[in-house]
Order: sequence, then structure tokens, then C-alpha cells
Amino acid sequence: MTKSQLDRGIGRPTRRERVREATLSEIKGIARRHLVENGTSGVSLRAIAREMGMTAPGLYRYVSGIDSLLILITADMFTELADAVAEADASVPDEETDLRILTSLRAFRSWAIHHTAEFATMFGPRARLDPEADPAPALEAGRRFGATFYTLFDRLLSEERFPLPDGDRITPELARELRAFADSCGFSAPHIPVEAIMVLSSCWVRLYGVVCMEVFQHLDFVMHDMEPLFESELQNLLTGLGVRYRPPESSTSATIGTPS
Repeated sequence: MTKSQLDRGIGRPTRRERVREATLSEIKGIARRHLVENGTSGVSLRAIAREMGMTAPGLYRYVSGIDSLLILITADMFTELADAVAEADASVPDEETDLRILTSLRAFRSWAIHHTAEFATMFGPRARLDPEADPAPALEAGRRFGATFYTLFDRLLSEERFPLPDGDRITPELARELRAFADSCGFSAPHIPVEAIMVLSSCWVRLYGVVCMEVFQHLDFVMHDMEPLFESELQNLLTGLGVRYRPPESSTSATIGTPS
């Protein structure tokens, strides 16, 4: 875009577009607050409209329905999580692959335990959506969240840090599901064998499982501090991937022995 175009305002949003975007942002902000306070069932267009001094039908100029609104705020939450992970990753020198992985995974856990209602919406059971609602914004934002981890995993794969499982033990049914997992998450490429996807999915299940148990307080009756368990799983899992484990600098938990 040339300077003369900028001077004439070509390419800039119009005042009407800016007002519309500000109104949509306010709608999403109120919806997210209601979600945090009351869960997804507590989000209604009528309540949002009442708080904004609008009529419920007036909101349909900005969103096509409650499901579309929930998709938009879910996309915003995935974007926020992706930014938190990307910021943590960027805080470490590019060549420090092992530390980047540790830092990024800890950032994921930290965001999750401080945003439990949002986490439940993003990663919890999927509600049946209105067929008219387009889930693409949330799916695309979710892929962006995973992009940092996939890039780092791909680097470990290219460096042959870990052995791949025996492909003969992966049934056609499992291979199909693993490919579907990779396609939906954005980790599908010609050079990535199904055996590597198997390793990635197993790693995700283990760490995601620990974070879920902490977020949803599944072990509160026996554990008051889940960080040591998370760090133990992190160490065991990453050691198997050829990653050097380092305890978190600010951890108050007991030091876990690190491999040489």
C-alpha cells in the first residue's frame, strides 16, 4: 500500500466497521464473563443484550446465534492460549530446543489452571452445534495453539532424538484414526510417518491427562499440589524423546533427579 493510499484512508476500516468491531468485542467480552461465572449454559443472548442495553434480536446483526457466539469466544480463548505458549517459547533462544519444549508445556499448564472455565469449554465434551454455525474459527485457532508444539516435535523428529515404534503393530484402524488426529490438528505432512504421529498422540494424551485431572480437580481427594506429578510426567515423557529435563527455576516442589 502506497503512502498516498494511506493518506486517503484506503485499506483502513471505516468508522462503521470500527463501531461494529467494538460492539462485537463487547458482546464477546460479556459472553466470556458469563461463561466463566456460570458455564456455557449460563450464556444467553438475552442476558447479554440486557447488559448492553440492546434487544436480543439486535444482537443477530453481529452473531447468527448463541452457538456462533460460543465458537467465536472459543476461538478467542485458543488465540489467547496460543499467544501465551508462543510468548513462552519466544523467551528462549531458538537453538535451545529442549528448554523451549519445557517452557512451552509449562506455559500450557499455567494458562489452563488459571483459566479453568475457559479450558473446560475449549477441551471439554463438545456440545451439539446448530448446523448453521461454522466451527472453522475455533478449529483454526486450535491449530495455531498446537503449531508451536508441532514445530518443536518436528525438530526432534528430524534430529532422530527418539526411536519410532514398530509400524507393523499399528493396525489399519489405528493408523486411520492417527491420520485423522494429525489432519485435524495441523500436524499432517508427507514426511511425517504414522509411527511419529503415534508418539506425538501418546505424549499429548499423557500430559493433557495430567493437566485435565488438575483443572477438573479429579485428584483433590488425595493430592493438594499437582505440580510435582506434572513435572514427574514431564520428565519421564521427555526423557523418552531424548529431551534433557530441567526443573522449573521457581518450583517449590522437591527436586526431581535429572538425567545426565
